[in-house]
Amino acid sequence: MMFNRINKHIKNEYDNQLLELVYSAKASWDHAQETEQAVYESNVTNELEMQTQLQKQKYMYLFREARRREVHG
Repeated sequence: MMFNRINKHIKNEYDNQLLELVYSAKASWDHAQETEQAVYESNVTNELEMQTQLQKQKYMYLFREARRREVHG
């Protein structure tokens, strides 16, 4: 019985950390998109496009993990 309570507490802690990571990754992706858009007219470099894709993939991975764990926020 006691272990069940501890496990729920640990799960809640990790779920909250996951939600924070999801929000942070989304903000990073949004920022990368805005940066790419801002310099679009001055020949966006391939590196900038790759950074945007990397941020998108990080966000999507964390988002899917949160859905798999049924974390709501």
